[in-house]
Amino acid sequence: MDRPDPRSSLVLDTRELVRRPGTMLELSRTVTLPEDLGTDVISIPAGHPVQVEVRLESVVEGVLVTGSVSGTATGVCVRCLDPLELAVEGTFLELFAYADRAAHHHEVGADSDEDEVHELVGDLIDLEPVLRDAVVPTLPFQPVCRPDCPGLCSECGMHLAEDPDHHHEVIDPRWSSLSGLLSDDPQEKRN
Repeated sequence: MDRPDPRSSLVLDTRELVRRPGTMLELSRTVTLPEDLGTDVISIPAGHPVQVEVRLESVVEGVLVTGSVSGTATGVCVRCLDPLELAVEGTFLELFAYADRAAHHHEVGADSDEDEVHELVGDLIDLEPVLRDAVVPTLPFQPVCRPDCPGLCSECGMHLAEDPDHHHEVIDPRWSSLSGLLSDDPQEKRN
């Protein structure tokens, strides 16, 4: 396991808890993200600040991390392609096991899914994967600028919100030669 960079604002040092169950530490900080947090359509971009509230509690198995994260996601409306911003909030509750406790659980097979096991690296906790797990599920799968966004015209790409009565006369090419028969001009009917 790679050692997290202790200079990163997303890495927490737990030395103050010193394996004393019941010891608690609360932190509140604004951090900048090293990578986008989200999807291709909407995300909190890298370098943007997020507010993180964290409570670290020393327990027998490791450090229990409880908290919340909030920030602003940017993206595009999937209907009209206009840019949008969305306030995002997520909560998390994760146990970061001490290395010896995690090794014991792996030996006895207590944890069948190793991806879900968070482990302390020395005395450090890396919050980035926890924040990703808390934020990404809260993002809309298909973000819209407003619930009633009409989108774009499928023929010309015009914003339908600007002209709600916008439409095109679309004639099936198989019937287009018959359109002259419906004309009111007698001269057109003869040709």
